[in-house]
Amino acid sequence: MTDDRLFDPGTVAIPADVEAVVYDLDGTLVRLAVDWAELDTEIQAVLREEGLDPGDRDAWDLLDVAEAAGVSGVESMIAAAERDGAHASTRLPLADSIDHGLPTGVCSLNCEAACRIALDAHDLAQHVDTVVGRDSVAERKPAPEPLLAAVEGLDADPARTLFVGDSASDETTADRAGTRFSYVGDGPTNL
Repeated sequence: MTDDRLFDPGTVAIPADVEAVVYDLDGTLVRLAVDWAELDTEIQAVLREEGLDPGDRDAWDLLDVAEAAGVSGVESMIAAAERDGAHASTRLPLADSIDHGLPTGVCSLNCEAACRIALDAHDLAQHVDTVVGRDSVAERKPAPEPLLAAVEGLDADPARTLFVGDSASDETTADRAGTRFSYVGDGPTNL
């Protein structure tokens, strides 16, 4: 028997010396109802109209291309899709385990408004002390700044904070921020 507190057997063990937990949102606590492939196609069309070659990139890479080229509107397209998708999101099993008595945050690549909508839609907001989205700080995951902002919002020590996510990017973010990391489920998703 270990000192670990298991809140979702087989999914996430929270070590006894952890003082705060930060969760990714989409794919971890909820699944946003966003057709990412359709959104990619819409963004690619906007970039082509601006004379740019979008290649076969996803929304996040396309957002980088748009920002670098000074193309406006792509961020708002993504945020609108996320907000709509948050209203129609699906609660995932780990969400049932976030009322664990530790300071709790969300750090997401999704916009902050979508995070808050999804948390409200699934009665999770009262269990979350801080929310950091893509637009909350100057950098985006996998840069460490968003996760560090969430840790700071919880008045926690990064080394004693567990970040729970579903992607390799989440793991990279935790490594760069100096927090611990755990995958929800068996490992990274392709999302």
